[in-house]
Amino acid sequence: MLKIERSIGYILRVGVIVSAAIILIGMLLLLFLPSSGPVPNSLPLIFQGLLRLNGEAFIMLGLFCLILTPVLRVVVSIFAFAKEKDYLYVAITIIVLVILIIGMSFGLVEK
Repeated sequence: MLKIERSIGYILRVGVIVSAAIILIGMLLLLFLPSSGPVPNSLPLIFQGLLRLNGEAFIMLGLFCLILTPVLRVVVSIFAFAKEKDYLYVAITIIVLVILIIGMSFGLVEK
């Protein structure tokens, strides 16, 4: 169990560090290459902005990674609990994941 907890902590640390690095790159790009277009607010627009080195797109990608970090932690927890054969916690964690997915889906539709 200690190994699993450490790996989950590692995932959270790496997710935050990667997100911060992407956001920092976006801030530096905005400093040197100011953007004049609209802020990308969907994944296709973010990826198009990344190809054009749009700083706002990098910042949005960093925020997206930051939001996905705890979701990844929930997914890893499902496998950790399954490995321990703790099926009650597997079920509870799956319910939490479904609630997260529903919440994110409503956020996408709310545009």
